[in-house]
Amino acid sequence: MYCECSLSVVYYTRLAVSIDFCQIPDTEVPSTIDTQDVEVLTDPQRRNGQAGPPESFVKQVKDALEHLYDFPYLQRHPLAHGRESNPEHPRETAGQQVRRELMDAIEALNPGPSVPFRAPHARLYNLLHMHYVEGMTIRETAHELGISMRQTYRDLRHGEESVAAMLWPQRCASVLGESSEESGESMATRLSSVQAEVARLETRARSIDVRSLLHYAREAVERMASQRGVDLHLDVPSEPVVVSTDPVVARQVLISTLSQAVQQAQPGILGLRLVAPEDHYGDTKGGTKADTGGDDQASIVLSYAPDPSASGTFVVSPVVSQLTERLGWVVTQEDRSGSERSVALHMAIYGPTVLVIDDNEGLVELLGRYLTGQACRVMAAASGQAGLRLAQETVPDAIVLDVMMPGMDGWELLQRLRTHPQTANIPVLICSVFNDPDLAYSLGASLFLPKPVSRDDVLAALDRLGVV
Repeated sequence: MYCECSLSVVYYTRLAVSIDFCQIPDTEVPSTIDTQDVEVLTDPQRRNGQAGPPESFVKQVKDALEHLYDFPYLQRHPLAHGRESNPEHPRETAGQQVRRELMDAIEALNPGPSVPFRAPHARLYNLLHMHYVEGMTIRETAHELGISMRQTYRDLRHGEESVAAMLWPQRCASVLGESSEESGESMATRLSSVQAEVARLETRARSIDVRSLLHYAREAVERMASQRGVDLHLDVPSEPVVVSTDPVVARQVLISTLSQAVQQAQPGILGLRLVAPEDHYGDTKGGTKADTGGDDQASIVLSYAPDPSASGTFVVSPVVSQLTERLGWVVTQEDRSGSERSVALHMAIYGPTVLVIDDNEGLVELLGRYLTGQACRVMAAASGQAGLRLAQETVPDAIVLDVMMPGMDGWELLQRLRTHPQTANIPVLICSVFNDPDLAYSLGASLFLPKPVSRDDVLAALDRLGVV
């Protein structure tokens, strides 16, 4: 029933808006189309006496789609206001809810794999997916679909209206009794909330020695520890322990966690130990394997005797918990017989390397977003020649390869990869608008995905290849 309603919205909005755009010359299509003066034409439900989405809501949906991967922006977006925690996704922020609902609405327009890529009734889905999900430009999308720029703008508007029509009933239900315009004071209160503050952070990972982070954190809380009779005992390896993380956020996480531990601890020694990956399955020095994670992780372990008043409390605050999640760290806490508490922060040292060979920079950025949280390192090459050279130099864990590229195309590159000893065994995932998996497999592809690709498709394929 849901799909039938969605398709009817697509059909009628297409009829209405085509009337409006027929007067626009091909050379005058704006990059952002203001349709405020055609609100009646683009709202067929209202013409039939039903309460369809107003033009202001369609504009909000369009704006949110244009910032689909900007979580700080979505967190502050009007569509995120007035939302309550979703029991099915309790850890989702309001901005993440907005993104998920937008993605679900786009996916609801998917006519299925049996429909040809350029079929007219598949165009809205493919257009929305390529432009907003994959990040392709309007011109690139028009080229892929084989339609004019004018038609592309027209259909994009239809798709935005269809998404808005699907989200409008949910929006009405979620804002009962709430004003559509929020006061400045209320907005300031929302923006100062924990979730909004964390969502605004832009993490920038780089390689850093964890030992320097620990020394910095110890210096920050040493005076308070001394005042409380707590002796900070730091135990770090003699060799560097390098991880890829955001040093600014990581420092604040460590300082806050160590500060809370000092405030919970009884006077005495508070052990602060850095466990390198090679030490995880050797001597645990008082820690368990659960404390020290796995052999692909570095761990920071805090050990101390908690004050009785701190019994049952967690050392990591809600703010720090969200920050560690942004960093991809895992925090564990264990109280042993009430006399000793062990808190461990586990950090992935490295992840698999995925080489993306595609002349479409938008797809490269998209795959980087898709692999966020998977501890993958994404490298990019914009041509077949550059991709071959990079594959031979780095020998990645997997290659995502496009077919249609200038110069050396994907088919030729795939054959070269398979005939070179260094790259012959690298899993290659072909992603192409040419839906020809038989040819891909005959030339040595490991898996084939037709474009447009979704996040779940990419992750499932890399999972089958043993990469994530």
